[in-house]
Amino acid sequence: MKGLGLRAALAALAMALGVPSMASADDGAPLPMIPLAAEVLPGQGAFTVSAGAVIAVPAGDAQARFAASQLADMVRRVRGLNLVVREGGQGAAITLAIRPDAPVAQAEGYALRVTAQGIRVTARDETGLFYGAMTVAQLLTPEGASGADQGPATVAAREIRDWPRFSWRGMMLDVARHFQPLDSVKALVDQMAAHKLNRLHLHLTDDQGWRLEIKRYPELTKVGAWRTPPTAGGPANPDERCGGFYTQDQMRDLVAYAAARHVTVVPEIDMPGHAQAVMASYPAIGVTGERPKVAVDWGVNPYLFNVDEGSFTFIQGVLDEVMALFPSTYIHVGGDEALKDEWKASPRVQERMRALGLKDENALQTWFIERVGQYLAAHGRRMIGWDEILEGGIPPTATIMSWRGIKGAVDAARMDHDVILSPAPTLYLDSLQSRRNDEPAGRLAIVGLADIYAYDAMPAELDATMARHVLGAQANVWTEYMMTPWHVTHAVYPRIDALAEGLWSPKERRDWHGFLARLPAQLARYRHLGVDAADSAFAVDFTVEGGANAALAAGAATVALSNQAGFGTIRYTTDGSAPTVASPRYEAPLRLTPPAVIDAAVFSDTGQLLAAPRHYDLTAEALRTRQSGELAACPQGEMGLRVPLTPDATGRSPVFNVNLFDTCWVYPKARLDGVTGIMVRAARLARNYGLAHDIVKVRSHPATTPDGELVVRMDGCDGPVAATIPLPPPSQAPAQFPLTARLPVTVGEHDLCLTYTASIQGPLYAIGSVTLRTEP
Repeated sequence: MKGLGLRAALAALAMALGVPSMASADDGAPLPMIPLAAEVLPGQGAFTVSAGAVIAVPAGDAQARFAASQLADMVRRVRGLNLVVREGGQGAAITLAIRPDAPVAQAEGYALRVTAQGIRVTARDETGLFYGAMTVAQLLTPEGASGADQGPATVAAREIRDWPRFSWRGMMLDVARHFQPLDSVKALVDQMAAHKLNRLHLHLTDDQGWRLEIKRYPELTKVGAWRTPPTAGGPANPDERCGGFYTQDQMRDLVAYAAARHVTVVPEIDMPGHAQAVMASYPAIGVTGERPKVAVDWGVNPYLFNVDEGSFTFIQGVLDEVMALFPSTYIHVGGDEALKDEWKASPRVQERMRALGLKDENALQTWFIERVGQYLAAHGRRMIGWDEILEGGIPPTATIMSWRGIKGAVDAARMDHDVILSPAPTLYLDSLQSRRNDEPAGRLAIVGLADIYAYDAMPAELDATMARHVLGAQANVWTEYMMTPWHVTHAVYPRIDALAEGLWSPKERRDWHGFLARLPAQLARYRHLGVDAADSAFAVDFTVEGGANAALAAGAATVALSNQAGFGTIRYTTDGSAPTVASPRYEAPLRLTPPAVIDAAVFSDTGQLLAAPRHYDLTAEALRTRQSGELAACPQGEMGLRVPLTPDATGRSPVFNVNLFDTCWVYPKARLDGVTGIMVRAARLARNYGLAHDIVKVRSHPATTPDGELVVRMDGCDGPVAATIPLPPPSQAPAQFPLTARLPVTVGEHDLCLTYTASIQGPLYAIGSVTLRTEP
């Protein structure tokens, strides 16, 4: 039986008949495991694991010994409990063994039994045994373990039978846009393995960098792995370089490291587009033969591979070395966002297209991709491409990775092709996790923890026959706006927990509130393991009843506290001190008189800090200030990105909400009673965006001074001008600078439209905050 299985059904029947159940030592406590197992049955009593307890594995079984060592390592690091791994041995506290008669036959599945005599894990394959060991590690590290020696760990008696819902449970890490150090990639592999995720898709090449050593083509890393960061005015410094690459020895090490943890590394070599770093290294492979620089512009750039034999010789040479490094059955060849302009403009390409009898450039791309696919197939490999490769007719050898929604996956499955779901924005982890001002850079499509958890990778449009083509799903970590490992960590955790449960656990077992109850234990593990997980889902949000204007008018404010997940206990202070578990518990909105401050944090039922304290400043100046994220887009516009001050910063950077097509913001319903002026904290950013055909949508505003102005209009962007503030020359001002002006005396609420008139050929100007001033 699927779902809860026969044993669960019998237990439910016993309950219905009034048969007493076997008491569990932790009845009512959330099971400290993510993802949730397919079947969990309570047992009688409990078992205690003490320091020095033995984990026994069969003699000579290196895989079982490795799984046991990983279990012991996690328990030691999280709980401070030292366990001993031994081969053989009677009376061990924990045993791990591969058995052909293990009661879970599914691939990657395992059976785990806790009794008063010990903990036993069996599986029919090595992967299942490893995952069983990871579950034991979670059972031994419930919420509250401090990392110091906590003494013995007691585990309630239970029986677990577990197996995955999907075979492809993945994460994509983009190392092309911002290179990620090998140690940080391994750290991601560690957590993927602990969460039973099994595919690490490495996006190794793009316009902005080539990250893998290819011995036959050394210029790919000598030239293509490095770029000169763009500037926000003034000449670039050619001695300043951004980038990096993995040697083949380093990549072999990573592949082996991941394989030991049952994670397959799937390489992506992007083609025919996203190839500017290739053309910077080997211009003869391109359509025009021109040598561009390695791209600094995010987005879509025009450079394509040529379609002649020289290009395929190059591609096959690269793939030969890629296949030698990566034993993965699947090789990803990209195929996305390939502008066809160069192919359309090239007489040689057009002649080639006619000779092949192809009707258009989309069909040419299908031919191109399928030729690569056939080369991979001849070497025992399978090709994956993004869903754009469907546009000219699906290549016969292709597996489709669908990112533009799910249509590509549905269409391909109906044509009997395997598919992997990876739709934007839901599974794009470069999307922000909340609308909070303290979120780092990323796409402004909000993808919270609950959004990931609610996602189901099986399209409802597919019947049972077609559903067999759905291999699974993956979340994508694009790094245009993730400059450092910290940014990647913030984006991934704890959303990886929601992803893992959605891809492993049976659909009918998933429960959002149950997941939240189990998550504090995992957050504690992150803390002890040094993983700086985002607390966006639990961080306190402050809402002023009636808005800031009502508080200004009344001279008092009613402030409600909440968080995105609706989980945990909020505790607060109003004296400027940091909240603790002893601070007042928030139960009803607070009535305060400005000036005042509120500091609030969120705790679990056991007192664990779930979200760091957040501060709210209830002063007149703060109530008149709108941060970048609190400003609205101008009519017919959209703030699509939150971008950093510098695109290749090596640390955390100030961030700004921007519309790439119009440097225009609205301060909505500004209360102007008593206001005499305005102060804007302005920023000058690099305009490094490849907008391709959308470049014509960029709006230019006429300037009256050489470097442009910030124009403030009243009552909308077509309203009367309230102030004009000249911008300083880029060479004479820092990247962030204040702009101030007087405003005409008026009363009431008015929308203020703030527009930069600087040339769209120069830097991109942004707004950090706007403050209305009342000084005489």
